[in-house]
Amino acid sequence: MESLSSNLDSALSNISLLSKIHSKPTSNLFSSFRLSSFNSRRRSKNHLCPNLVFCNKNSSPQAGDQFLTAENKDLIKRVGRGVLGFAAAVSLLCDSPAFAESLTVAFPVSHNREVNSVQRTLVEAWGLIRETFVDPTFNHQDWDLKLQQTMVEMFPLRSEDAAYNKIKGMLSTLGDPFTRIISPKEYQSFRIGSDGNLQGVGLFINVEPQTGHMVVLSCIENSPAARAGIREGDELMEINGERLDGVASEAAAQKLRGHVGTTVTVKVHSVDDFGSSYIREVNIPREVIKLSPISSAIIPHKLPDGHLSKTGYVKLATFSQTAALEMENTVHEMESQGVQSYILDLRNNPGGLVKAGLDVAQIWLDGTETLVNTIDRDGNMLPIDMIDGHALTRDPLVVLVNEGSASASEILAGALHDNGRAILVGHRTFGKGKIQSVTELHDGSALFITVAKYLSPALHDIDQVGINPDVQCTTDFLNSSPKDSFGSASSSSLEKDSCILVAEHQLDVQESKGSAS
Repeated sequence: MESLSSNLDSALSNISLLSKIHSKPTSNLFSSFRLSSFNSRRRSKNHLCPNLVFCNKNSSPQAGDQFLTAENKDLIKRVGRGVLGFAAAVSLLCDSPAFAESLTVAFPVSHNREVNSVQRTLVEAWGLIRETFVDPTFNHQDWDLKLQQTMVEMFPLRSEDAAYNKIKGMLSTLGDPFTRIISPKEYQSFRIGSDGNLQGVGLFINVEPQTGHMVVLSCIENSPAARAGIREGDELMEINGERLDGVASEAAAQKLRGHVGTTVTVKVHSVDDFGSSYIREVNIPREVIKLSPISSAIIPHKLPDGHLSKTGYVKLATFSQTAALEMENTVHEMESQGVQSYILDLRNNPGGLVKAGLDVAQIWLDGTETLVNTIDRDGNMLPIDMIDGHALTRDPLVVLVNEGSASASEILAGALHDNGRAILVGHRTFGKGKIQSVTELHDGSALFITVAKYLSPALHDIDQVGINPDVQCTTDFLNSSPKDSFGSASSSSLEKDSCILVAEHQLDVQESKGSAS
């Protein structure tokens, strides 16, 4: 994958619409969009998409449904004055008697086929956010009015791209950079990254929040990008002559991908080992990139008492759908080879699927431990606990983290640390304590919504704070970067990594304490 954002921690859910939708432009001047949904206090933990029903002027609501309440007639009148008689309506009803509500908002319906389709997407996105967004104040704004305003702005547009930009503008008012919409092509790229293989250059990239720069999080060993000399921390300035200012990481990733045998030209801003910066342009061929999330090696070393010990080094690059299974297979294999301790490397792992992170945690933990605490939009805290867990190994464990460890990496590190299973070594983590749901919309685009915040099992807040390791390791004596240990790295190259040396020392201390007891 060319992008697995550090601001991405997602629970995938393909949501299907449960009702007919008429999306073609109609000659009727008045159309109605009716949205029925469950009240947020009763919504399921799967964040189900509300049912959408699109009907024309001649359609009528189902028997028993209250389409327009007296309380909202004034609103319709007020809104109607601003749309010159070309209007549609959205009606939202809740099934809970205690929280029943009905809202109808009028807006103009475009007769441009492309824009009309995006209007439908807008209503889908608006409804999902209304039901599931973590902030029930929607960044202290009237979310229902925001829909009407966006529809009015979208009405005169004549292109799909311009209409989508209006949706993105509406989402930006939420003040949450992780709640966003991506195009069908970008969503396919995201799914490829979660599934396994792609055709590209082998980079993990993300927009750095403070600077807005497109930076390289990591580079897959022996990939075209690695052979071209691109390194972690490099800034991508242009792709095929197009500047990346304001471009989302998913869009940049799409530009890097392409058919095997083609090339892509990238302008890169790098800093050498002596601190000098330089800009260069490189042509990179595209190849089939296998995205195995796991790389491993066995490191033999002598204990203080002179005995030879084997440490299993496991680097987890991303939380893909196969991460837990591949981790399980790796641990089983290492156990069969007599490994007595482990180093789990989560450095520069930007996250991925929340479920994958929780599944990996259960490989290392026993019992009914709490893995993470989630906080919903109403402020209710829900712990996610293991059910009669059985760890594959109880050998001493050190987890390596740094500022590139984000999202699911922080969930996993927090679960292992707070439950007393692992010592953390490295640098403070990225600090993303939010979880997104991912919903595929009718046109193949996808909506990412921040649906919950999370705290570590010990109730430590992670968002914008990160996790501080138990032991810091400096990079002053680092002769090989973390990416050098990706793939089939030799134990000798890993021993040059100062953080791994610190981790080995911590394992020695743990083993000594175990022997003394």
